[in-house]
This record gives sequence, structure tokens and C-alpha cells, in this order.
Amino acid sequence: MTLRELEYLIALADHRHFGRAAEACHVSQPTLSMQIRKLEEDLGAPLVERSPRAVMLTPFGRDAVARARRIMTEVGEMRRSAMSCRNPETGSLRLGIFPTLGPYLLPHVVPRIRARYPKLELLLVEEKSESLMVRLREGKLDATLLALPVDDERLQTEFLFEERFLLAVPATHDLAKRRCLALDELSSYDLMLLEEGHCLRDQALDVCRASGAAERGSFRATSLETLRQMVGADVGMTLLPELATRSPASDLIRLLRFENAAPSRQIALCWRRSSAMGDFLKDLALLLRDISQTLLADEPLDKAS
Repeated sequence: MTLRELEYLIALADHRHFGRAAEACHVSQPTLSMQIRKLEEDLGAPLVERSPRAVMLTPFGRDAVARARRIMTEVGEMRRSAMSCRNPETGSLRLGIFPTLGPYLLPHVVPRIRARYPKLELLLVEEKSESLMVRLREGKLDATLLALPVDDERLQTEFLFEERFLLAVPATHDLAKRRCLALDELSSYDLMLLEEGHCLRDQALDVCRASGAAERGSFRATSLETLRQMVGADVGMTLLPELATRSPASDLIRLLRFENAAPSRQIALCWRRSSAMGDFLKDLALLLRDISQTLLADEPLDKAS
């Protein structure tokens, strides 16, 4: 059985006439008729009832045509997938990103990606980092942005940018009069952090350990925006990644930079080493690196020094 024979069978079912089916397949009528008979011999059952005026499918023939259509549909999808691998810019890209980065980076990079790759279908997935890693390993994502380090030899990582952390304090706080502070000065304060599962929580805990600061155990936020609102409500202070401070400033919040070695996180684009899209993803990483580093080099919109 060959795909060509299935193509002839589908054409015969559509046209119910050997001559018209052969014309549609760009072959002679004897060739098509011979291939249908060969297919019947391979299957061991008749596919059509032949008469001088018309061609009718047998019950088995109708079932075979339905199966042949599904097979040819899958073959078409396979060919489109192969074409996408050869030229990823005309296919689709399933890209993952985590919640404490997505809202602050995507509005800047998505328009540039669409301008650079106008035929690319960009499918975005926002999940916590652990879920993104699982989806990437299972092939449900083509690539994802993650915070380094990424300990998986199966994954290729391309560094994009380093993002500093700033301290967000209420405008009424004593520190609000400062422009910057040393990291060890945090030892006198408690910080509000995100709930379990966010990579930013783990990064903030590292800062707490390095500075001697403590976590404010009475409150854990589900999002970065909740933390920002709680700071504005004079509930406490928190760490914000630099891109999250590029939104319009609030009069209720002051942002302080850290002196000398400021705490930060490194962001990378990650994909499976076995991916056929590797070369394209390297080019995409270069574009993302250029956009993000340019963005971080610009003066912020907030009131941090």
C-alpha cells in the first residue's frame, strides 16, 4: 500500500468516475484503475462496485476512504511540520515565560518579533518556572525564558540579560529619603515575598540570606503587582526586578538602588538540544538580547536614582 494509491482511492470516491478521477490525479485512466485493483489485492477485499455508468464504494470501501482521508491529512501535517523545521520563520513558535518577567518584557519584544518574522505564529504560555521546564522537556513548548542557573544537560541555554533588584519602600518610610543603600543594611528589615513556586521568591530568599534580612511571614503575595500594591499601602517593603520598575511611577512608592554589588538575576532563552529549531532559536536569542539590554540601558520611568 502506498500513499499514491490512497490518493487515487480518495479521488475515485470524490468523482465516482475512473476517467474524472484519473484526470484529477494527472494520470491515465488505465494507470488509476490498475492501482485501485492493486490496492484491493493488498487489502484482500473489494473497494468499489464497477458498472458502465457509475462507480460505487462498497461498505468496506467507504470505511477505507474515511481512513485514507485521515492518513492523508496527517501526512499533510507532517509535511507542513517538516517545512516549518526547514524554515521556522514561516511556522509556529510555542514560547514560555514566567509571570514575574512576562508582563514587563513581552510588550517590548513581541512587536519586534512580529516585525522581524512576519510569517511566524507566536504562541505564548505564561507559567511558573517549574511548569515551563516540564512543558519544555515534554515537547509542549519549543523554547522558554528562564532564570539561570538551569541544571539540565538536555537543554541549550543562551544568556540574554542581567536584571538588577531594587528595593521598593512606602513613600512614608524613613528609607524613602535615601537614593541608595548597602545590601547589609537590609539586616534590620523584613521583606514581603511571593508565595512558593515563583523563582523570584527563591532569588529574594538568596538576597535575604546574603544581607541578613528576614521574610515577613504574615504575608505572601501571589503576584508581583500584589507586592507593589502592598508597598504602596504602607504594609511593608519588597524587592522588585528592574524591568518591573519601568512602569509609570507611583507617588506612594520609592525605589532604592543597592550600592556596589547589587543583587540581580540572569535571564536566558532555553530549548532542547535535540530541537530542529536550534539555529532559528539562536537567532531569536540574539534579537531578545538586543531588545532587553537596550531596554535596561534606558533611563527608568520611576523615581529610583
